[in-house]
Amino acid sequence: MSNLPISRELIDEANARQIDALEDEYAALGRKLERAGIGIDAIKTRVANFSVAVPSWGAGRGGTRFAKFPMAGEPTNIQEKLEDCAVINQLGRLTPRVSPHFPWDKVSDYKGLREEAASLGLGFDAVNSNTFQDQQDQAQTYATGSLSSTIEATRQQAVEHNIECIEIGRQLGATDLTVWVGDGTNFPGQQDLGRSLDRYLEAAAQVYAALPDDWRMLLEHKMFEPAFYSTVINDWGSSILAAQELGPKAKCLVDLGHHAPNVNIEQIVARLHRFGKLGGFHFNDSKYGDDDLDSGSINPHQLFLVFNELVEAELNPRDGFKPAYMIDQSHNVTDPIESMLSSAEAIGQCFAKALLVDREALHLSQEANDTMMAFQALRRAYNVDVSPILAKARLEAGGAIDVLGTYRESRWRERKAQERRAVGLGAGIV
Repeated sequence: MSNLPISRELIDEANARQIDALEDEYAALGRKLERAGIGIDAIKTRVANFSVAVPSWGAGRGGTRFAKFPMAGEPTNIQEKLEDCAVINQLGRLTPRVSPHFPWDKVSDYKGLREEAASLGLGFDAVNSNTFQDQQDQAQTYATGSLSSTIEATRQQAVEHNIECIEIGRQLGATDLTVWVGDGTNFPGQQDLGRSLDRYLEAAAQVYAALPDDWRMLLEHKMFEPAFYSTVINDWGSSILAAQELGPKAKCLVDLGHHAPNVNIEQIVARLHRFGKLGGFHFNDSKYGDDDLDSGSINPHQLFLVFNELVEAELNPRDGFKPAYMIDQSHNVTDPIESMLSSAEAIGQCFAKALLVDREALHLSQEANDTMMAFQALRRAYNVDVSPILAKARLEAGGAIDVLGTYRESRWRERKAQERRAVGLGAGIV
């Protein structure tokens, strides 16, 4: 790591002002956990080894269905996106990988891009294909769908694009392909609902056949949008059935915003793990639909309950249990770097809290049908302020105790506003 964006001196000076308070808070929390038979340093080690990827597209401003409001200094290409992602990882120390999206992040030299990322302390995570949006040079439109289109040439174009993404991913060091399709209908009778799934499975099987031996194909479901009457892979049931038909390298990816309001997502996690098909997560939060809000900003308790199931799954692993974690948000009114720093902290905190659950007490209460004590086993862990653990882990890894304060002190965004080309106004997606 020879090209880190924030000066070491600035981080050290900021930490020096915070370290005495942190040591006091860490020691106090350590004594509290010790009384419960928990060693704080062991939890800190687990947190230090935990990581979540950030999306390349998340480094820029998102947009509503009506408009995008750009901010000065946001990135305009993959190189600038990597710079911003490096800031997030350097300060927060939880996000060492970037998930790229193609063709948005296409370059002519992927070996060089991998080397550039490495110089910034970053690697690459799952590669994401795009068959939900027409590009200027493509022969077939995706207006009729992509992998499920009624037009064979369109399906083949989508297959070839996904296979191209696999080849790009091999050059970048990735081992996962995320496949999300916006295929669906807006009117009853628009397509045959059974045949559209058949076409999807047939085309997806061609992509699956192109996977290297050590790769996985992560199938992402979504209840609605951009199609509002039906979606081909609309829920975890469709996703797991497709993954089971495709083969052992096909897994299910859960985006927290891709469900109807109040759906029990933690139960979905448990079910997918039970059948060995839990592939990973796209973390965000929602209030009304697929809002792509910052992780933990609306329902942090649900995020904790998801991680509670993940810790249970880790203790009872199935073949191939290796969930891929990624933040997937749309930062419409905030600085994307600040939102992803905040979200990574929220995700890390929920993981740490899940590690604090007294599993023996929880399981005994469950077996005894003692509802209140089972609930309290979870509630005790959720109520613990674990922020000193994350801050201490960051400090020891070279990060910042106060990530947002140090970021603002660096004036990174203001400096980039002077260097980067301005982003034009966006018209939204209507």
